[in-house]
Amino acid sequence: MSKPLILVSNDDGITSNGIRFLVEVMSTLGEVIVVAPNSPQSGMGHAITIGQPLRLVKSSIFEDLGVKAYECSGTPADCVKLAKHHVLKNRNPDLVVSGINHGSNLAVSVLYSGTMSAAIEGAIEGFPAIGYSLSDFSHDADFSHTADFVKHIAEQVLKNGLNRGVALNVNFPPKQNEKIKGIKICRQAKAHWEEEFDHRKDPYGRPYFWLAGNFVNNDKGEDTDVWAVDHNYVAVVPCQYDLTAHHAIAQINDDWDFE
Repeated sequence: MSKPLILVSNDDGITSNGIRFLVEVMSTLGEVIVVAPNSPQSGMGHAITIGQPLRLVKSSIFEDLGVKAYECSGTPADCVKLAKHHVLKNRNPDLVVSGINHGSNLAVSVLYSGTMSAAIEGAIEGFPAIGYSLSDFSHDADFSHTADFVKHIAEQVLKNGLNRGVALNVNFPPKQNEKIKGIKICRQAKAHWEEEFDHRKDPYGRPYFWLAGNFVNNDKGEDTDVWAVDHNYVAVVPCQYDLTAHHAIAQINDDWDFE
């Protein structure tokens, strides 16, 4: 039997440690092709490039792993689109994976995440997709404790598939002395960021702002992604790109006057 074709992307850029780790793990499962941004794209959400040209350049960065790679000037979503329409041409990936992100993508962060935008773009195109994130923002984060889980989750998706339009948002706790307890299938916590903008001045005295803030979680449920990671579990949240608030349709139809 032929090996599954696995497309790898991310938002931290093609040179990040996280994507190299993911490529190494995915290479044990199938044929890997990488299309990733040539520079960091964190917080880009599902942005696409429409006002300027996109550059796609072949890279030798994973040559030592026997993996073909391309670096793209655009966003993570651009990378998946270019992979489908140009790099892979008449081949469809059996799996799209994104990450491993340096930093978590829990709760509402999934909306801003470039990592998850690559996975969601894969789902939009009809491919099974997974976004992986580690709750450690450091450049030299240790991913070693995630390897077995990264591989096992990918194997399960390759074996069982996903409903069309669904992508998995997978978050890992940081490496610590205690081993990861297991995997929890979760819902997205109802938590958010309370932003602050630090008002500063550059060396020329011109004002600028730097986004900061605190993560606020008032969701006390023990079935959320935040709870799982906080208690040393791998959090897996099935996500979809349909943002329709179905429960609100009847209320609006019943209570609002559009006659």
